[in-house]
Amino acid sequence: MAIYCIGDVQGCDGALQRLVDRMGFSPSRDTLYLLGDLVNRGPASAAVLRRCMQWGDSARALLGNHDLHLLAAAHGVRAPSRRDTLADVLQAPDRDGLLDWLRRQPLARTCTLAGESLLMVHAGVLPQWTAQDALAYAGEVQSVLCSPQWPDFLRSMYGNTPARWSDDLQGPDRLRVIVNALTRLRFCTPDGTMDFDSTESAAEPPEGLVPWFEASGRRTEGTLIAFGHWSTLGWLNRPRLLGLDTGCVWGGCLSAVRFGATLAEREHLHVDCEAAQTPG
Repeated sequence: MAIYCIGDVQGCDGALQRLVDRMGFSPSRDTLYLLGDLVNRGPASAAVLRRCMQWGDSARALLGNHDLHLLAAAHGVRAPSRRDTLADVLQAPDRDGLLDWLRRQPLARTCTLAGESLLMVHAGVLPQWTAQDALAYAGEVQSVLCSPQWPDFLRSMYGNTPARWSDDLQGPDRLRVIVNALTRLRFCTPDGTMDFDSTESAAEPPEGLVPWFEASGRRTEGTLIAFGHWSTLGWLNRPRLLGLDTGCVWGGCLSAVRFGATLAEREHLHVDCEAAQTPG
């Protein structure tokens, strides 16, 4: 039995097929974690969702910002942009089933291997949060998404404020901060105030900002975190940090990591992709 993590697929079903073939993934014995942004910008979002659904519990997905955008677009909360490629889902005969499966995925997951824990999110974890906090707060959002009130949540989801976490936050403000941290975060101030304007490489952060994973005193420093979302960051492999968005939809590659007997034993597997979008 093998455990895999895959970075942002973004509707590139052909690349996903080639990657799982190269991995030798078997749904009967292996577990595959997909780190969010299954859909959008690539040519075959509906096919990606169908494939994941067919794999059953062997494929465990996270919600990314593009996945949430699809849910919002499907309910008229946010109009698709000219660069979106969501029509194959929105016009699919099995649209309702695809959307229902997607909205029931969490914003964070964890697994344990050889006594060590791996935390998986799409984008980042605020420096004030422990791994247990991230999972609990993700659970708050998932509870709403799985409830009859989920369309109301989508209508209040968008916005950049509040930009900093407080335990006193309640209602839509609280859920919005959780969503923004777990699905959009790249840079923040040293005290954990989020920035959503900068998408540069982590090597040259804007003045006053740091990559979320380099914030001093980050409470998840002792936990291995796997994430995607940051294509300009690319493949990142540190003892306690795995970045897996390698720009599949931009003509980069689709990346996976296969863990061995421990979380420290890792193999980087990837396939090249044709660009479905042009940056800018």
